[in-house]
Amino acid sequence: MDADFSHKPSYISGFLKEMKDCDLLIGSRMVKGGGETGRGQLRQWITRGANLYIRLILGLPYKDATSGFRIFRREVLEAVDLNNLISTGPSILQETLYMAHRKGFRIKEVPIIFEDRTVGQSTFNSKIMRQSLMMIPRIRGRYSDYH
Repeated sequence: MDADFSHKPSYISGFLKEMKDCDLLIGSRMVKGGGETGRGQLRQWITRGANLYIRLILGLPYKDATSGFRIFRREVLEAVDLNNLISTGPSILQETLYMAHRKGFRIKEVPIIFEDRTVGQSTFNSKIMRQSLMMIPRIRGRYSDYH
């Protein structure tokens, strides 16, 4: 989760209850009941476009593959072999999601309202966005035979 309170800690108790029937839970802005506040239209469109691109390239059914508000069972993290990831930035979210999906783990999205930060500055910029988007085809290629 983001440490700037864009991801509200108050969601965690509900997330834990939802973990009874999944292995990886995504706090999703893109499912019914989810959304964002405090962000400009451009940033919202970038997020939607990135999610569409990720779903198309990786063949994932999840609506918010860019959300970092997640809960993993330990078995998921052990199975995806964190020591051998190729991502070094935000694309780690998509890499771990893709690997968990390919391994057959139960993945669930639950709605959240993401609130843009009110203090400090985002580290997100066009360079990071380009690097992350260029990593998606590399992830697919690397794990195409991953089981």
